[in-house]
Amino acid sequence: MTASIQKKVTEAAVAVLQREDGKVLLGLRPEGKPWAGWWEFPGGKIETGESPLHALQRELHEELGVQAIEAYPWLTRCFDYPEKSVKLHFFMVRRWQDAPFGKEGQQLSWQAPAHLTVSPMLPANTPVLTALTLAPVYAITHQAQMGNAVFFRQLKKALASGLRLIQVREKQLAPDELKKFAERVIALAQPYAAKVFINSNIALARELKADGVHLTAQQLMALQSRPEDLLCGASCHNRAELDHAQKLALDYVMLAPVLPTLSHPDATTLGWENFAQWIEDYPLPVYALGGLQVQDLITAWENGAHGIAMQRAIWQD
Repeated sequence: MTASIQKKVTEAAVAVLQREDGKVLLGLRPEGKPWAGWWEFPGGKIETGESPLHALQRELHEELGVQAIEAYPWLTRCFDYPEKSVKLHFFMVRRWQDAPFGKEGQQLSWQAPAHLTVSPMLPANTPVLTALTLAPVYAITHQAQMGNAVFFRQLKKALASGLRLIQVREKQLAPDELKKFAERVIALAQPYAAKVFINSNIALARELKADGVHLTAQQLMALQSRPEDLLCGASCHNRAELDHAQKLALDYVMLAPVLPTLSHPDATTLGWENFAQWIEDYPLPVYALGGLQVQDLITAWENGAHGIAMQRAIWQD
């Protein structure tokens, strides 16, 4: 029997330069390079002795003539190309010095992740583009405590102020009431192109043509494959759940609780240090959940999160 040949893994640092309007910078691989004519995020190989962040800064200078002012660790994804295997350390770069230009003669383009006008993209980047369509602030509905009138008033204000990701989670509602409530949330969200996920109810998400479904941890662990016709996320509280979400290639996870919450003040919390350790080199976008305020977003980014999720603080004036 012939032994399989294991490819050497090339590690690379990759920058997602993102403007305030959400557009990200892509570059066209020039002639003479492998995969010439394909679009990619800027970045390159991590040299021996370099940290991913140091490699990122070097590549940004060499390729684009810029220096990252804010670069947060984001996703780490592995991909097998025919000629090699790569481990890509993605960083979100939201502030940089100087204007990027193609120092290697490569064409550059600012693109909206959900509506690319350039192609083809390098195959490893498809899940990354999906992740970039998920807003960094994730609101969970709280009608049970707020009441209908107050909740929908606050939802309208939040949407007008930029909220673009909502989960309908109202376990106290009867099925017909939940359907009406979710329909109203979706109707209000649509003019803003805000995504709406339905908690735990895959059938209802499909019926209402919601953007996705959010699974409980129990549902997650019982699944052997994800629903392919919906965006799909899940709640995670331990490493086994994180691993299973990764195996199913979900679109995101929520990891909780990070800090003490009003509903479970005595529950054991992760804290930011453990949160960061658990998701180091993780390939899926992770939302931090539990006791967070809007001002915690940067702290979450610094610790590798895609964003933060809130059920109470997001609806406060």
